[in-house]
Amino acid sequence: MIYAIGDLHLDYTKKKSMDVFGNNWENYEEKIFKNLDQLNEDDIILIPGDISWAMQLDEAFVDLKRIDKMPGKKILTRGNHDYWWSGISKLRNLDFKSIKFIQNDSFDLGKVIICGSRGWLDPTSKEATENDKKIFQREILRVNMSLESAKNNEDIIMMLHYPPFDINKKPNELFNCLKKFNVTDLVYGHLHGYGHTNVVEGLIDGINVHCVSSDYIDFKAKEIRK
Repeated sequence: MIYAIGDLHLDYTKKKSMDVFGNNWENYEEKIFKNLDQLNEDDIILIPGDISWAMQLDEAFVDLKRIDKMPGKKILTRGNHDYWWSGISKLRNLDFKSIKFIQNDSFDLGKVIICGSRGWLDPTSKEATENDKKIFQREILRVNMSLESAKNNEDIIMMLHYPPFDINKKPNELFNCLKKFNVTDLVYGHLHGYGHTNVVEGLIDGINVHCVSSDYIDFKAKEIRK
């Protein structure tokens, strides 16, 4: 089976807190790992960003090792808080048995190809600056790079960290990229607490859309495919 859960926000140092987003974040790491431990070794777990609060890769290694020990194969993409995410070569040279990293490319599971990129804040957001708009345009290029690497596969699951929708919950330019490449499923995260009011899900323009922010799915990986 293929599952997805984003925004783990792991912090082995216990210096960070997610309590600002609600009481349900109490003991969230224990909830996440308890639920992941119930999955099977042949399961696939997609983790679209905001994986660890660490600032440096050697610090994030501790959190990544915890993920690596869980059952199943994990496919990770970057979120806006993953400052430890350095060059992709460094990540892929780490000695992990069950973790694969995607950065503007894809991972072939056979019948299904997993693509992934970070995405960015939609330009229509009230918080968006001119710099955000420039980053958004770069992310369009990166999303296209990832999808192009799938070689027109008929079954593509896309991982984004940011939701590809505008302030009115309508598909934005990033979402249009997915339509162009006939993506079948999209998983995204980023939204917490009050932000859940901006969640968009369901069958949209032929794409099955899933929000998998950990607190939105009660810290339990969501089944995407059997």
